[in-house]
Amino acid sequence: MKLMQISPQTILAFGAHPDDIEFGCGGVIAQETQAGRAVHLAVCSRGESGTNGTPAKRTKEAKKAARLLGAAIEFIDLGGDAHFAADVASAMVLATAIRRLRPQIVLAPSFVENQHPDHAVLGRLVRNAARLARYGGVKELRRFAPHAIGSLLFYAVTPEAEPTDLGRVMIDVSSPAAMSAWTAAMEAHASQTSARRYIELQVTRARLNGLRAGVAHAIPLFPNEPPVFESLAPLVRAARRF
Repeated sequence: MKLMQISPQTILAFGAHPDDIEFGCGGVIAQETQAGRAVHLAVCSRGESGTNGTPAKRTKEAKKAARLLGAAIEFIDLGGDAHFAADVASAMVLATAIRRLRPQIVLAPSFVENQHPDHAVLGRLVRNAARLARYGGVKELRRFAPHAIGSLLFYAVTPEAEPTDLGRVMIDVSSPAAMSAWTAAMEAHASQTSARRYIELQVTRARLNGLRAGVAHAIPLFPNEPPVFESLAPLVRAARRF
């Protein structure tokens, strides 16, 4: 596989399966790319254990969805769908990707237990990898220079996966262009949307979150650490409308 190295301002989003990023935070991805920011998707399986769709079909769907979102995409092998393990070797694989791509912001699935086990395991692995990537003495990572990310934020693929022990930031994804790209990216995963009403679930979640925040549609992200701002200027809006 040809290694990709991209802008220091890149947003790097990890997904356990070919559709997780799109369903969990695809509106955020669309919003960012349409604002001119580079986004790179790292998908850590090809849906090998899924009930619907073959790995080849799901890979093709993921590539189409990434194009619709305006993002780059690559696939990382962590042992295959339903075989993720929270071990050091897997964390090193992800830390290598972080060093290579050098993102400022990293997105990962939450590690709430009541969801697909791969999601929870990957969330923990990314959190560990983000720390390992900045340690200069890790011999397994010496191929690339150490890199410290700016922020790690978790997304929830399902309502049950929303953390209750972390704060949240609400991302307004109401623009027609962002909503259109997000919906089209979810529709690209036809092998999955033909089996369940995933698109309706995610758009309805975004609508409910938007109503709470006083906008049309919003997606919550859950910061691993408290965000730091240089002034109060960005804090002029709060999600208190009811």
